[in-house]
Amino acid sequence: MSDQVKKVFIYSFLIITSVVTLVPFIWMLSASFMNDGQASVFPPPFFPKDFTFTQYAKLFVHMNIGWNFFNSLFLSVLITLISLLFNSMAAYAFAKFKFKSKDKLFKVLLGAMIIPAQVTMLPLFLMLKNIGLINTYMAIIIPGLATIFGIFLVRQYILSIPDSLIEAARIDGASEFYIFVKIIMPLCKPILITLALFTFFTTWNDFLWPLIALTDNSMYTLPVALANLMGEHTKDPELMMAGSVLTIIPVIIVFLVLQKYYMEGIMMGSIKE
Repeated sequence: MSDQVKKVFIYSFLIITSVVTLVPFIWMLSASFMNDGQASVFPPPFFPKDFTFTQYAKLFVHMNIGWNFFNSLFLSVLITLISLLFNSMAAYAFAKFKFKSKDKLFKVLLGAMIIPAQVTMLPLFLMLKNIGLINTYMAIIIPGLATIFGIFLVRQYILSIPDSLIEAARIDGASEFYIFVKIIMPLCKPILITLALFTFFTTWNDFLWPLIALTDNSMYTLPVALANLMGEHTKDPELMMAGSVLTIIPVIIVFLVLQKYYMEGIMMGSIKE
């Protein structure tokens, strides 16, 4: 098989795969602009006969989904910013500081990554309940302050920063805080943006923990609110599609804006010790 034939085969396969992958998303967007009942016929139309914003009006005006959207956005942004600080500080310590049992402690942390998150939800719920944080934003924020994966990801990147650069700053009288803020953080920009994307997406799409930790409808995040909506409006696929579009638009926008740094961080964050 010639190289030209191989290229044609590969590109054809990629195009077909892309189309198959995108068709459901395109139909979801299209159905969100259909009138009631239009998507329920068989076969369902691919494009709306009458373009309308009725479904979005129902979500924001009659069902007050805008507040749930704000909850998700607020929590996702706040947790992302705070976790970047804590994860990077811990990663810097594990990468460049010398202290007793550092390697053993780091191996214990890595070992804890295999524990499913669902296993820790009950003790975490009981701890937060005992201090009165259930059904508050803090119940969502505290578990996301730092993650083992985030510490590991940033640490691997910081290992690539020459020790001589840090030592030179120390000789010049720079404090550890100054070194961390003015040297380490700027150099870690690609991997921090990568971690920010991971954290934002994880928090934005999280369903199980907000469902457990929150009991007030006004405090629900968007995934939980849409799940409740699905239970009440199972016969309204157009409304469900509109809700689904709301969940993916911020994710797509954030990824498209930061994809350059994301790819750079993925490639450079793979440096091993």
